Amino acid sequence: MRTVVIVLAAGRSERFLASGGGTHKLDALLCGKPVLQHVLDAVAASRLDCHLVRPAGGTAGMGDSIALGVRATADADGWLILPGDLPLVRASSLRRVAQALAETANHVVVPHYQGQRGHPVGFRKECFDGLTQLSGDTGAAALVHARREQGNALDLPLDDPGTCFDMDTLDDLRAAQRLLQEQAHTATS
Repeated sequence: MRTVVIVLAAGRSERFLASGGGTHKLDALLCGKPVLQHVLDAVAASRLDCHLVRPAGGTAGMGDSIALGVRATADADGWLILPGDLPLVRASSLRRVAQALAETANHVVVPHYQGQRGHPVGFRKECFDGLTQLSGDTGAAALVHARREQGNALDLPLDDPGTCFDMDTLDDLRAAQRLLQEQAHTATS
């Protein structure tokens, strides 16, 4: 099964800028490299195909971005929708969601960390029409809900806080910096 990670990078970053950030949150430096690069590195390490949605002007809503990415990769068997502001997500989590999508008959796979819904959310080819009809700032929550009501959604527990840690403010950036530094220190100890 060919699964493509759709990385969404089209938001306006208004909350980050309002919190004192001096640049778009995806371009903010986190341990020496942009937030978005951390996400792209995780996708590369997962060895899954990737499609970055970052239209000129960066003003497409989440629904528009998802639809653009899925249409551009219409030959895929499934998609993992991953916001570009989750710099702590692990490559292993991406692989686990893709694997669950391939091994189950469910149309949707939703990762969870300690009871909290996270990303990337996986969608099988059966969701193509619904995904390509999304628009505006609304994501795919209604599609997930409808598939859940039909019994076609799987909740996948993962031990990865990075699936839920998104970057919306300058405080979030500082917290991510601390977490990455602690991980690096633990790895070298």
